[in-house]
Amino acid sequence: MSVMNDSDKLALAREMFQAWDVMDWTRVVDLFAEDGVLHSVMQEPLVGKEAVAGRIELLASKCERITLKIESLGVIDGRVFVQRVDDFHFDGTHGVVPVVGILSMADGRITEWLEYYDRPTLLKGMGLVSDFE
Repeated sequence: MSVMNDSDKLALAREMFQAWDVMDWTRVVDLFAEDGVLHSVMQEPLVGKEAVAGRIELLASKCERITLKIESLGVIDGRVFVQRVDDFHFDGTHGVVPVVGILSMADGRITEWLEYYDRPTLLKGMGLVSDFE
């Protein structure tokens, strides 16, 4: 496993956020390690590219637009911390959700992405009355 410096980690994080902004879902999944974890901490973690791809596919099927508005971005103790606001249109509904993310990386890939946000605010922004899996 190769060690990434802070500059490389910030560049990888920016590449991931850009892939979301242009809705390049193939690139989003590709930027995860084979055993990478996507964990919205209010739910069970998704482990492995296949699981991450399944969730991204579900979201992408109804996502009309998304912009990750980065407010703060930095490296603390080797992990990338991002404070952002996600502004999106999902299945005809507009939503805005403040988020804090923490990304761990190795070998040029995301190994773990933790997401902290208010789940009811997200679901309301998506026009959903119940959660999805």
